Amino acid sequence: MDPTLQPLINDGPVIFWHAICALAALVLAGWQLLGAKGTRAHRFLGRGWAILMATVALSSFWIHELEVFGVFSPIHLLSIVTLVSLPLAVVAARRGQIARHRAIMISLFVTGLIIPGIFTLLPGRTMHAVLFGG
Repeated sequence: MDPTLQPLINDGPVIFWHAICALAALVLAGWQLLGAKGTRAHRFLGRGWAILMATVALSSFWIHELEVFGVFSPIHLLSIVTLVSLPLAVVAARRGQIARHRAIMISLFVTGLIIPGIFTLLPGRTMHAVLFGG
C-alpha cells in the first residue's frame, strides 16, 4: 500500500477539486453528526457542508469516467438528488422542521458521500489508486 495524490493530480483539476471537496465534506459531516445540534457552530459548519456538497454535485457533471446514459452515469442522478435536497433541508431547518431536516441531511450524507465514495474505491478508479497505489 503506497498512498499518493498523484493519480488525482493526473486526472486534472475538476476531478482533483471534486475529490478534495468530497473528502472535506466527509470530514465535516462526521463533525456535524457527532457534535451538538442547533448551535451557532452547527449552523456555520452546516452552511460550509452544504456549499461543499453543492460543489461536489455540480462538479460531477464534468466528470465522465463511467458513461451509461450518453456521457452520464447513475452517479449523476445522485448529484441531481443532492442539488434538489440541499435547499429542502435548509428550508426545513429554517421552518423548525428539525426531524425532516435531520432525515434529509442524513440521507444526503449516505447517498451523496458514502455510496459514491464506496464506488470510488473499486479497483481501476482514481481513489483506489490514491489510497492503495496503482
